[in-house]
Amino acid sequence: MDVNAEAGSEFAPEADLASDGPPTAEHARLAASPDEVAAWRRWGPYVSARQWGTVREDYSADGNAWTYFPFDQSHARAYRWGEDGLGGICDITGTLNFALAVWNGNDDRIKERQFGVTGGQGNHGEDVKEYWWPVDATPTHSWADWLYRYPQAAYPYRELIAENARRTRTQREFELSDTGILDDDRFFDVRLTYAKAAPDDILITISATNRGPDTAPLHLIPHLWFRNTWAWGDSGRDENSESPAKPEVSILPGSDGVSAFRARHDELGAYVLSAEGTPAALVCDNETNAVAIFGSAANRSPYPKDAVNKAVVEGDDSMLNPHGTGTKAAFHYVFDAVEPGDTVTVRLRLRAESATSATGSREAGTPFGIEFDGIRRERAREADEFYECVIPPQTSPNDTLVARRAFAGLLWGKQLYTYSVKRWLDGDPGQPAPPPSRQSTKPPGRNVRWRHLDLADVISMPDAWEYPWFAAWDLAFHCVTLAEIDPEFAKEQLLLLCREWAMHPNGQLPAYEWAFGDVNPPVHAWAAWKVYCLDGKRDTGFLIRVIGKLLLNFSWWVSREDADGSNLFEGGFLGMDNIGLFNRSAPPPGGARLEQSDATSWMAFYCLGMMQIAVELARKDPAWQDIAVKFQRHFFDIAAAMNNFGSHAVSLWDDGDQFFYDVLVKQDGSFQRLRVRSMVGLLPLVAVASFDKEEFNGLTELAGRLDYLRRRRPEATRELVSEQSDTITFSLLDDAKLRAVLGWMFDESEFLSPYGVRALSAAYVDPYTADVGGEPLSIRYNPGESDTALFGGNSNWRGPVWFPVNVLLADALHTYSAAGAHSVSARAARDLDERLIGLFRPGADGRRPGTPRDHGSGELWTAHPTFSEYFHGDTGEGLGASHQTGWTAFVAHLICRRSSTGNSTGNSTSDTVRITE
Repeated sequence: MDVNAEAGSEFAPEADLASDGPPTAEHARLAASPDEVAAWRRWGPYVSARQWGTVREDYSADGNAWTYFPFDQSHARAYRWGEDGLGGICDITGTLNFALAVWNGNDDRIKERQFGVTGGQGNHGEDVKEYWWPVDATPTHSWADWLYRYPQAAYPYRELIAENARRTRTQREFELSDTGILDDDRFFDVRLTYAKAAPDDILITISATNRGPDTAPLHLIPHLWFRNTWAWGDSGRDENSESPAKPEVSILPGSDGVSAFRARHDELGAYVLSAEGTPAALVCDNETNAVAIFGSAANRSPYPKDAVNKAVVEGDDSMLNPHGTGTKAAFHYVFDAVEPGDTVTVRLRLRAESATSATGSREAGTPFGIEFDGIRRERAREADEFYECVIPPQTSPNDTLVARRAFAGLLWGKQLYTYSVKRWLDGDPGQPAPPPSRQSTKPPGRNVRWRHLDLADVISMPDAWEYPWFAAWDLAFHCVTLAEIDPEFAKEQLLLLCREWAMHPNGQLPAYEWAFGDVNPPVHAWAAWKVYCLDGKRDTGFLIRVIGKLLLNFSWWVSREDADGSNLFEGGFLGMDNIGLFNRSAPPPGGARLEQSDATSWMAFYCLGMMQIAVELARKDPAWQDIAVKFQRHFFDIAAAMNNFGSHAVSLWDDGDQFFYDVLVKQDGSFQRLRVRSMVGLLPLVAVASFDKEEFNGLTELAGRLDYLRRRRPEATRELVSEQSDTITFSLLDDAKLRAVLGWMFDESEFLSPYGVRALSAAYVDPYTADVGGEPLSIRYNPGESDTALFGGNSNWRGPVWFPVNVLLADALHTYSAAGAHSVSARAARDLDERLIGLFRPGADGRRPGTPRDHGSGELWTAHPTFSEYFHGDTGEGLGASHQTGWTAFVAHLICRRSSTGNSTGNSTSDTVRITE
């Protein structure tokens, strides 16, 4: 197929691309481009929002990434492993990059990337101090829309750092809006849209609206540059590859009111960026200004990376290449006086030099002909058509907006992640060697045991700025929502972390770049099953590929996190919340062992996920029954240990409180229950799976092994397996325990808030204290950000609402209800969905409960939903990262699920949910 003949536009010969087959043009493009290296996906918003301050760019001796490569050096120092920018796009390899820069005439530098305070500068950890929104996007990035809110006065960098450093943990973070710089709407709304005429032909529109009351100047400075791979001794990807010729950006002669750059690369080919009008063309190199940053005697290039900044802000063009060639270039548009309410617009077009236009004729000199705006309108219309197929038609207008923004955030959050740990540990040819501490094994240096990890892939990130790196369990959650719009990409992402260049040889999945060897909850099997179901239960090949790798991962968990073979698991922090009496990532007091209710529940949950996959595969190939039997048995062993069926000395279930707790096992064999009611005691609820009874019994070996266990272990199986006329359900909880735990969960004085389930019981607003190892330790409910420094960074929480685990609880309630569990009404399951969606539904004042407090009121703000990392346990206010359209994008999945059952217009109920008797 001619990849340039897939535009699906009224201006293209293939306008009827989706006329017979896929329902929309975007579905047709997805079918034509099943993976990320295919044509329509070749370009996308893969440029990070933040590359500085990441582990990849850290070559320090002490491992302090934030200080080794700080924000103040980012405009003048070349990156090693990636690039960043405002609303940027790049090709799938990150070779050629495009992004926007702006200047208001007052800042001390052009705005090329978002600013935020670091962990050491802020009173609650790292926090971005900017406002922007992914507005819209399609999965192939044929259409993408992004909005940035840029102040008209000088950006208050020093004030934000100084005030956040002054404040204590008991005070709120000092945000950009708190400085008063946005008062009276004195900002520009800068809108950036991309519309593909063809896979290698991208139409770019930049518009800026003056929202303030006064005339204001604005400079628009779109950048095009090559990622620096030549400075490191070779391509930066393969240690055996030869160093490629240095790429080049050069100025093309202008004609007919069009300016242009030509970008040539040996492997990528040649691209032309055309700009409407006659802006100044500024060219330099993507090289570090070592003289300015490090006090070096000379620079590698006399035309370093910050030459554009110096030319625009200081009017000094001495560092620009007078010959008009280099590896970084920018067009400089100047609007001296933009009137209040007025909008200025510039148009650009980036396309392969060899590409034909959407009309089929070469028109290198007229890239902004009549078809430009027509294609742009067509792609926007096709995006509407696509989401009309995804989001059920009865969905309310607000819920539809929220779902589309959630999907947009996920798609804009796809970033190219390049990191070879071996190269990072060993250093680059011709560059100074990394510090010896990097190679240390005692104590181990960061990621020293992950030398095999070598990624150069587009990966779904949790957050564009605060978490510009993948996390294993975050990614699994992302994939469930992504499967609603792009199941092939979702499957590819789940498989990626299981590939040999990512998964550790011992079977562990990489957690996140700060410590790949850390432990994230095992949600991969659940996510794989959900994605398979959302994809129509048609791709058993995907299940076969993923279950094979997850067998290795499960074995790692059993051997690594069950120290004494008791089927009770440790695991440590497990990524969710700081809700214990002490730091669970550190060794427990007095040499004891901590048996964790959440870790053990996650493993039971893992077993049932693997069992569901194996049962599905066994429908076509009975040999898979062996795997189903294996995980059925594992589930019973874990459940028996948790519930103290049989000879186990320690039970996580407390008969008196009717709740699950962590248990501290001391060296002498005695144990102590840590009676803190938290999410660790609710997580046993998620370990539930229901099977079609006829199909299950048709798998004779599996059904036979269950009958055998019923005879040998009648107490356990009677409590853990229930049967209805058409279903058979496995659960960690019998009906009595289920009713008891749900009683705690739906108690508004304990866990249930108006907007979901809290991570810590609100009963601990008065601190709970226990003697642990001879030391009194306390914990207090804090519905938002914690006032304790138990962990560093922004990982201090004591009880807010976490969206992903709430979705898991809601998912479990739906399973219990559908399976006929007596303790769970259908209303209880639906209610939790509604409470979570209610975070995004406007109140009487037009403000959504989940909006962060620093986001303003009025239509300019309420038009843009936010997606926070977590939510205040009492009010629902959004907290933490405010662009976490990673796992908080789950709301789109809930909206699609709720709308499809005809419950799209309700608001979160204020009634107390009652458990049926």
